Amino acid sequence: MGEQRWVRSSLRHLSARLTEARHPASPPTVGRLLRDMDYSLRVNAKQKEGAPHPDRDEQFEHINEQVEAFRSAGQPIISVDTKKKELIGDFKNPGQAWCQAAERVNVHDFLNDGLGRAVPYGVYDVLHNHGYVGVGISGDTPQFAVEVIAQWWQQEGRQSFPCENRLLILADGGGSNGYQPRDWKRQLQEQLCDGLGLAVTVCHYPTGCSKWNPIEHRLFNHISLNWAGQPLRTWDIMLAYLRGTTTSTGLTVSASLLEGDYPKGQSVSDAEMAQLNLERDSVCPKWNYTLRPRPTTTVPDST
Repeated sequence: MGEQRWVRSSLRHLSARLTEARHPASPPTVGRLLRDMDYSLRVNAKQKEGAPHPDRDEQFEHINEQVEAFRSAGQPIISVDTKKKELIGDFKNPGQAWCQAAERVNVHDFLNDGLGRAVPYGVYDVLHNHGYVGVGISGDTPQFAVEVIAQWWQQEGRQSFPCENRLLILADGGGSNGYQPRDWKRQLQEQLCDGLGLAVTVCHYPTGCSKWNPIEHRLFNHISLNWAGQPLRTWDIMLAYLRGTTTSTGLTVSASLLEGDYPKGQSVSDAEMAQLNLERDSVCPKWNYTLRPRPTTTVPDST
């Protein structure tokens, strides 16, 4: 039959082919023989991560040092990322939930049949085990990401850290808060540094290491479990599930809806980059840098 040609055949087909080859065996017998040889139906296992980045270990050590330094000083540490986008309306949400009858939802996941697509951007306060999720209705852009962080600081961070003006951000290497988008750095400069007077240190996780970002397993995983199997029919329902996410270790979550428009493709020129008050770290400088408020320029009174 060939070494690989039979692996997708049913027990009934295998039995028929064995009989044709003068080795008669019933389907149950074929199944038993396969199990005796440790065969079973399996899915592919995503276990090959590829060759690690040569600076991976050095970057993880640097992140740990930065986290410990900020933690020891009682200064804010946040982990940020964009969660999977969600359709709002009568759409199926993966998972199971206790109910007397299955929730009736649309057969097809067409965006036009719903209220829109939600873009949840999360901010996880490492020291207080608290999450803040800004739900956008537009694009996942650097402007949107930084605006959520700014809202978190104004609504919660400033109250939790009233005497601090430094902030450590742990972020993935890609996406709207990646190390490559120039607009991410410009938005940090304008919204957080110049706008709120914060000195912002950013540490990016190496490529392919997003699972080590604390927000993934300390916030997003619990949110997904909380609304599993529950259609997110309205924006308010989504916000309620976000705010209702808790854990036995004390996790709490707050959430808000951002209805602004965040266009993609915003370019930043070399001249604009040169105006940023940005200092790169000596360790893996493309992944580690600090932005500080720019000195204000006083215009002389012409009178």
